[in-house]
Amino acid sequence: MRAVLMAGGSGTRLRPLTCDLPKPMVPILNRPIAEHIIDLLKRHQIREIIATLHYLPDVMRDYFQDGSEFGVQMTYAVEEDQPLGTAGCVKNIAELLDDTFLVISGDSITDFDLTAAIEFHYRKGSKATLILTRVPNPIEFGVVITDENASIKRFLEKPSSSEIFSDTVNTGIYILEPEVLQYLPENEEADFSKDLFPLLLDKGEPMYGYVADGYWCDVGHLDAYREAQYAGLSRRVKLEFAYVERSPGLWVGENTYLDPTAKIETPVIIGNNCRIGSRVTIEAGTAIGDNVTIGNEADLKRPIIWNGAMIGDEVHLRACVIARGARIDRRSHVLEGAVVGPLSSVGEEALISPNVRVWPSKSVEAGATLNTNLIWGYTAHRNLFGQRGVSGLANVDVIPEFAVKLGAAYGSTLKPGSQVTVSRDQRTISRMVSRSMIAGLMSVGINIQNLEATAIPVARSVVPTLGVAGGLHIRIHPDKSDHIVIEFFDRNGINVSKAIEKKIEGAFFKEDFRRAPIHEIGGVVNVHQALDIYSRGFERHLNIQAIQTSSSKVIIDYAYAVSGAVLPQLLAKFGCDAVVLNASLTQTAPSLNDRETLLNQLGHVVEALKATFGVQVSAKGEQFILVDETGSPIRGETLTALMVDMILTAHPRGTVVVPVHASSAIEQIARRHDGKVVRTKANPTALMEACHAHSSTVLGGSGEMGFIFPQLHPGFDAMFCIAKLIEMLTLQDRTLAQIRSECPRVSHKTYSVRCPWTVKGALMRHLVESHPAEMLETFDGVKIFNPERSDSWVLILPDATEPLIHVYANSPNRGWVDETLREYRLRVQEFVYQEQGIEEARVEHVY
Repeated sequence: MRAVLMAGGSGTRLRPLTCDLPKPMVPILNRPIAEHIIDLLKRHQIREIIATLHYLPDVMRDYFQDGSEFGVQMTYAVEEDQPLGTAGCVKNIAELLDDTFLVISGDSITDFDLTAAIEFHYRKGSKATLILTRVPNPIEFGVVITDENASIKRFLEKPSSSEIFSDTVNTGIYILEPEVLQYLPENEEADFSKDLFPLLLDKGEPMYGYVADGYWCDVGHLDAYREAQYAGLSRRVKLEFAYVERSPGLWVGENTYLDPTAKIETPVIIGNNCRIGSRVTIEAGTAIGDNVTIGNEADLKRPIIWNGAMIGDEVHLRACVIARGARIDRRSHVLEGAVVGPLSSVGEEALISPNVRVWPSKSVEAGATLNTNLIWGYTAHRNLFGQRGVSGLANVDVIPEFAVKLGAAYGSTLKPGSQVTVSRDQRTISRMVSRSMIAGLMSVGINIQNLEATAIPVARSVVPTLGVAGGLHIRIHPDKSDHIVIEFFDRNGINVSKAIEKKIEGAFFKEDFRRAPIHEIGGVVNVHQALDIYSRGFERHLNIQAIQTSSSKVIIDYAYAVSGAVLPQLLAKFGCDAVVLNASLTQTAPSLNDRETLLNQLGHVVEALKATFGVQVSAKGEQFILVDETGSPIRGETLTALMVDMILTAHPRGTVVVPVHASSAIEQIARRHDGKVVRTKANPTALMEACHAHSSTVLGGSGEMGFIFPQLHPGFDAMFCIAKLIEMLTLQDRTLAQIRSECPRVSHKTYSVRCPWTVKGALMRHLVESHPAEMLETFDGVKIFNPERSDSWVLILPDATEPLIHVYANSPNRGWVDETLREYRLRVQEFVYQEQGIEEARVEHVY
């Protein structure tokens, strides 16, 4: 007799296990389901097998080939264009079926007595015999009723709870006579249960149901997959084991090392070439594949671990599935029902919550808590917040579901009934995320003051005026055109503190949200006076007469951003001679290369029109690059020095706030004007907080991040800065090129080195330990001063969001800068290589 093995299923409900594997090739007891079916067929003398394939057909063909190594003869039929259904794919190979044949599903585990079923078929003279079994809950299966003679009278495919009329269900195993296939159309999709069997019933063909004894499990979802695995280990189903039974209930493959201190409670299966570390605990029901490494003191309670997985020291696995080649690092926890997909990695001390699925080739950061499925994007982060709010790939990491949850988490840290502002840039993706955030906020009883699309400086200035509890702004990331960033403000318009960020993160990861009763759900009010509020503050802090009488001609390139809709209106009120470039709003943010091209064009326009200066606005009105009257760009440290010089000339003895890595030229300029310099950590929030804390502050920020005028509002504001530049150049009667030439000559260079997260702390400690304390400042990163002159220093600063180390060198002596930058760049690289080598050696030693 021949058997048709239906092996075309994609196993959608088993994903991520079936993302790169057809369902019949999913392993049970370290052998594919299809191999267990072939064993069953062989036991009942069925050795000619035709496998019908559709999804990833080469996987099964490459594994079984012609079947000779498995004691059978295998042939294959591939549904190339479209799936033909359970009956259609059999009809497709009708010419190979000239005698009684058996059809069996490729995704079930069973030990039914097929010989007895075949004898029953012949004895009854049946045209179609369905092998049936009894189950407690038949909702997921086709229910069948037979009479006292076992003749089928009625069946219903996957009934609802109200339609159940029997606990006897169709197992997907059929014994058929070839003539029944004549009832099926050629090359059309057809199903046995829905199409062929009802037709045979109508035609009065003899059709019987054989209720089989024994074990049967349809491996259709992850719970069933684990159940079939446990049933095989506990011998509730008769399956063949690929390994020797070393002791009762303990099957171990060849070349596998079990540390003598490991505690193993049977039944357990462990594959070939495995390494089980010291003091490992393995509970009954655990299945470990081939080439698996288990680190010291790991605690395994009934996990299913596929081939090639690496399990680190002190890892806890609880009734989960770790797929092929996955890596679970030290002290991580993967809890009940969770699945880590093929080639994914889980960082040290991370937590995968119950029933969470991680798709293939994803990465969960060290210390992260993952409560939702990780499907899109590449990484589950340890922290939600980075250097500037929450950011991620637009519509990949930051999707509507994520935004709703984030809004609810933020709202749950505020008092019920609180008011918050919500604003965004003009991009469609930002509108989508904004609406999702609003929904999440409303669900926890927060009321929304909706500013719609506006520049972020406008949004910040409105917050204290409206007296709200806080605000948030959604926009395309200033430096990554495919990322979106969400920034949260406190009641003063400053980015929220680290403590508040931690509260939001805690609520997000724990999903600790309050749910407002229906009568307390938040409302939304659109705010139309935001630009008026900003405009009044704008005018109040400028010398309007100086601007109105200025002969300055300014070329402003808005780079197609939302500030293009704001600043022209303000400058027009002052009669300012401003030529506007690229002020239209577009849905696609320009890339860095696009902005460089626009900047080059801006220089030509400034030179051609003999303008006073040009400026390119970016980061939705927060940042800018200047172009002087000669068409040369001014940015970075030069821009910082120029702005400090102009502001302190206008406000001598004032305080300027700059990041820790800013050039020492700032102190030299401050000394000229009897001013004070305050250095902060290199992040936007620290700059805003320091500007707010020092009442004498007249300027904060840098050319890299933007500039803060705390008397206006606490955030970066390129638009106000442009107006202030016009005012100061007029009153001081200087040109940008002139001011630039008067700035101190300080060499300031930077270089970035890749450095794994796990090495950053060790590197910082090494630098502190290898230098005298009097040479060091550890305010942010490690700053090492030249003992001969304090304005020469090197700063090693870990990046807050990337696996990078930034090395800054600063000195009036360019040669010293070049040599020191080269020296510390090499020191950092060598230390990283050394630490990675030690870590690899430690892993090899442990395993």
